[in-house]
Amino acid sequence: MIKRPKLSGTGKERKTNASGLTRGAKFRVKNARGRKISSVRWLQRQLNDPYVDAARLDGYRARSAYKLLELDEKFSFLKKSRVIVDLGAAPGSWAQVALKLCGRKARVVGIDLLEVAPLEGATFLEMDFATDEAEAALLDLCQGPVDLVMSDMAAATTGHQQTDHIRTLALVELAFDFARKTLGEGGVFVTKVFRGGADQAMLAEIRKCFASVRHFKPPASRSGSAETYLVAKGFKVSSRHLEKESD
Repeated sequence: MIKRPKLSGTGKERKTNASGLTRGAKFRVKNARGRKISSVRWLQRQLNDPYVDAARLDGYRARSAYKLLELDEKFSFLKKSRVIVDLGAAPGSWAQVALKLCGRKARVVGIDLLEVAPLEGATFLEMDFATDEAEAALLDLCQGPVDLVMSDMAAATTGHQQTDHIRTLALVELAFDFARKTLGEGGVFVTKVFRGGADQAMLAEIRKCFASVRHFKPPASRSGSAETYLVAKGFKVSSRHLEKESD
C-alpha cells in the first residue's frame, strides 16, 4: 500500500479519499489581480492538490511520481526490472520511483527534449526521441535486452481534438516500436494514452506481442484529464520474428 502524507489544511474538517490522501480546506491565490485567469486556476489547482504536497514531502520531483507508484501497485512490474528505459523522462520523477523500488542493481536510461537534472543511477539524454540518432544512442546505453520500457510522453496540444489525438498516437506508436525492438522475454511496456485508449489496429498489434494488455487510470491522474495508461506485460520475443516475416 502506498503511504502518502496528508495535505496540510487550515484546521477545518478534512475528508480522506480512496487513495489515502486527505483533502483539506480550499486554498485561494492571494494577489490574483493582474494574473491571467488560466494562471490563477493553475496556481489554485496546485495549492489544493494533495499529490503536489506529497511529492514535495517525499522528495519527488513531480506529482507524476504517484502515477507510476499506483500503476506498479496494481500491476507489480518494477521490482523485477533491472534495465529500464524512461521515454519522456523530464523532470525525472518516474526515474526516481524506479530507482527507489528496484534498488541499486537497476539501471535507468531516460530521454527527453528537455534537460533532466542528474540523478544517481540514471543516465539521461537530451534528444528528440523521434530521431534515428536518439534511438541509436539509447540502444548503445542499454547494452542488451530491456526489462521495462515506460513512456510518459505527451505531444504539445493544439486545441484541435483530432490533431492532438493523431499526435498522441504517433508517440505511442514510436514507444511501442522501440519496446518491440528492445524488450527481453517477459518484458513490460507502459505508456500514456488518452481517452479512448490506443488505436484499435495498434492495440491489436500490441496484444500479439504481450501476454496481458490492460488500460488503467491511476488515482493520481487528475479526474479532468483525458489521460490513461496502457500496461502490457509478458513480452514475447518470438513476436519480433513475426514482425519481420510480415515486412
